[in-house]
Amino acid sequence: MSSKLMQQVARLPRKSYSTATAFATSRQDVTVPPPPVNLLSENETFFVETVRKFSQSVVKPLVREMDKNSKMNPIVTQGAFENGLMGLHVPEEYGGSGSSFFDAMIVIEELAKTDPSVSAMVGIHNTLPVSMIADHGSEEQKQRYLPRLCSDTLASFCISESGAGSDAFALKTVARRDEDHFLISGSKMWITNSGDAQVFVVFANADPSQKYKGITCFIVERSADGLTVDREEDKLGIRASSTCQVHFDNVRVHESAILGEYGKGYKYAIECLNAGRIAIGAQMIGLAQGCFDQTIPYLQQREQFGQRLIDFQGLQHQIAQARTEIEAARLLVYNAARMKENGIPYVREAAMAKLFASQVRKSCFSVFKLSSQVATSTSAQCIKWLGGVGFTKEFPAEKFYRDAMIGEIYEGTSNIQLNTIAKLIDNEYKLKN
Repeated sequence: MSSKLMQQVARLPRKSYSTATAFATSRQDVTVPPPPVNLLSENETFFVETVRKFSQSVVKPLVREMDKNSKMNPIVTQGAFENGLMGLHVPEEYGGSGSSFFDAMIVIEELAKTDPSVSAMVGIHNTLPVSMIADHGSEEQKQRYLPRLCSDTLASFCISESGAGSDAFALKTVARRDEDHFLISGSKMWITNSGDAQVFVVFANADPSQKYKGITCFIVERSADGLTVDREEDKLGIRASSTCQVHFDNVRVHESAILGEYGKGYKYAIECLNAGRIAIGAQMIGLAQGCFDQTIPYLQQREQFGQRLIDFQGLQHQIAQARTEIEAARLLVYNAARMKENGIPYVREAAMAKLFASQVRKSCFSVFKLSSQVATSTSAQCIKWLGGVGFTKEFPAEKFYRDAMIGEIYEGTSNIQLNTIAKLIDNEYKLKN
């Protein structure tokens, strides 16, 4: 599917479903029931089908090789660009497909069913650096960068540091003014796509005396003097997704490289990461569904004591529980995405969606574990039960297990999500009282 075809799909009549639109509909005509939040429109269904074909034909044959080599195959990256997946909600005038935020979420979900590493590459490129430029860039910046980022150029989002992970605004990277330029100095860690990125959206404090209100966002190109990308991190999971340290040694950029307004970087980061949490939720439900989809056929084929594993009632209960939890997580993610798309406050729902979805991915491994009658509560022991199948890389379960671990860490740990949810509940009830 070409990017032009993706643009045509995005122009199909769109139905946006959310709690708000459903409520409005019910008030207008009580005879018309509100649509389910997971009901996909014509173009959304086409997105899913198109990405599924790409995943099965291009990505799937390369998954094991990419995981082994800790390297994204250029064929996959090129295919993502050629299929219009790298500028999903960028306006058509800048080379994007002009799709919706929800479209991006279902693309991320579908890719994760085959390889969460590819989902991470596409998802983070779209929801963080590209969205930042599309939403806050000047017209000159949009014209200069967006067509490239939609067609052949990867971008990275540089905010995390060794001492600024969950406490993102404790960053030490500074941008010192030098007449009409800034000199950026500092190091960023755990930067996704950085091994291949040519454009970096960088957060640096231009006025440390103002604390977080001095944080400013800059667009920096890889060719800039003083910018170096360190070796790839040797990660547990999503190994094909590039993750490196990025160093800035007095990198000189013109003040025109400021993205958005001076001193508003913290505000942009919060907005972007809140939306990004929905994307991580989408990635995790795709991962869980992919693991589930590859689990069930095995349980249907393998027999013990004269019957299929799936015929044992105890295992059936676990399968039903896992599938129910996956669907519940999907509804949380879809609802948060629909809310954002319709301009409804969604921060609490985004945190809930990421929190729950990143935990649900363990269920599929419980299916394996309990089907072997092993009374343990860890997915590591379930892999051990599978022996020559699950303990080797010939079967995809161990990779899904490794890939899943990141879901409770990046773009806000599970504890951070719980803090966010609790604070918003506190504020909600303060207003009620």
